[in-house]
Amino acid sequence: MSESKIDAVIVGAGFGGMYMLHRLRGLGISAVVLEQADDVGGTWYWNRYPGARCDVESMQYSYSFSPELQQSWHWSERFASQPEILRYAAHVADTLDLRRDIRFETQVTSARYDEASGLWTVETDRGDRITALYCIMATGCLSSAKLPEIAGRDSFGGATYHTGHWPHDGVDFSGKRVAVIGTGSSAIQAIPVIARQAAHLTVFQRTPNFSIPSRNAPMDDDYESWWKSDYEAHRAKARMMRTGILYGLNEKSALEVTPEEREAEYEARWAKGGTAFMGAFSDLITNRAANDTAAEFVRNKIRGLVKDPKVAEILAPKGYPIGTKRICVDTEYFETFNQPNVTLVDVREAPIEAITPRGVRTAAGEVEVDAIVFATGFDAMTGALTRIDIRGRGGLGLAEKWAGGPRTYLGLMTAGFPNMFMITGPGSPSVLSNMIVSIEQHVDWLSDCLAHLRARGLTTIEATQSAEEDWVAHGNEVADRTLYPQAASWYMGANVPGKPRVFMPYIGGVGVYREKCAEIAARGYEGFRLSATGARPAAAAE
Repeated sequence: MSESKIDAVIVGAGFGGMYMLHRLRGLGISAVVLEQADDVGGTWYWNRYPGARCDVESMQYSYSFSPELQQSWHWSERFASQPEILRYAAHVADTLDLRRDIRFETQVTSARYDEASGLWTVETDRGDRITALYCIMATGCLSSAKLPEIAGRDSFGGATYHTGHWPHDGVDFSGKRVAVIGTGSSAIQAIPVIARQAAHLTVFQRTPNFSIPSRNAPMDDDYESWWKSDYEAHRAKARMMRTGILYGLNEKSALEVTPEEREAEYEARWAKGGTAFMGAFSDLITNRAANDTAAEFVRNKIRGLVKDPKVAEILAPKGYPIGTKRICVDTEYFETFNQPNVTLVDVREAPIEAITPRGVRTAAGEVEVDAIVFATGFDAMTGALTRIDIRGRGGLGLAEKWAGGPRTYLGLMTAGFPNMFMITGPGSPSVLSNMIVSIEQHVDWLSDCLAHLRARGLTTIEATQSAEEDWVAHGNEVADRTLYPQAASWYMGANVPGKPRVFMPYIGGVGVYREKCAEIAARGYEGFRLSATGARPAAAAE
């Protein structure tokens, strides 16, 4: 067993963990990153499925803390593909010389807080036992892949894949009969690519999803130049947007314009492509009547793209407002169902009964296939944390504390777990935002907090129970003002059987949230208990 002591342990070497390491170095706080993969990249390391691509425009999906990184990196497409994002992550790691402080192929199994010493002990599957003052969870929001609980799942005689753990050398489906189970974001990206290879593709859909064409294209030189000419001002404006993404937001209600004006706005956004479609009007996430106009517009587009009217109706989402499940961005997804080698199975009409040695059996019969792709998503936001045995004061387990749903203060800390921080945890904007904008805000806030502690000879910070309760209540109140809770989404944990139905991200908006965090810090970290108990970081002791 390897034992060591350090100031901070960071779990995860995605964009959150890498930037956190860089900032701690700048503060003179010693740190080590523990990463399960054999390289950096986080979710972009694992999600290598065909067609994997970011739904935030490339020019905004990058770090803003370094002018050199912003100016030197060139994105080749409007929406970057997974391989290019992974190359960008590697470029950052190389430029900042981060790998020397990252232990790869190392999975954290437990993290325990000792009240007497005020230190965390982190253990790994490689026998490491690391003692640290700070424990920082940069585990990601979409990093705990969820396999479906279907009878006979392991009995299948062919190959099986999960989009969140795709083979690194790729998969050739040429001449194969393939089943894709699920029609969320990863499936919507993968299905058109798989359909071009497979002899036959059968898609098993339970709930159809709204999707907007990406209109992806090679990077426009003028657009890139516009961003780079004043990156700082563009970024500053984006940080105050609700989603952390700079795009035109129409301040009008969908109901205060004429039907012709409304249709024209939707048409313009559809033609441009991307998730900015939801910025067409100001009340699409708060007013069901307004939302219905956008939803019906997209349903009509699907009806126009899919030739078979019966298939089109199965693909047209109904029963929940547009945008309340993660809205998807696609490249010819709906058109794929016009191909003669693609079949759509409506699981609501013919439920999946079992996976068999030869394929998938539904209430309507068995579909024989050579390979199955599980595009069934993640135990989002909490799964990567609760699968680690994390214990705070009195041996309280995090999974036990969160049994009724995640409870945090600002999504940064949870009461009873001193000096344990979360990057984009539940209770922060996280998955409702440009993740890199939210990551940078959290890392910067946390870095300033640790500098504040060190300057005053303090060693411990902990969220108070009352502050946590108030924040959870506030988060629920804000969510209930919107249409989001009306959908059985992974935002609510609805894709995981037995998981509490709680709206996990903070819907108040990136700009509002940023201001709240800044105000709390300015008031001496209101809602946190600061003390000088326990060990001091090595940098502070010098």
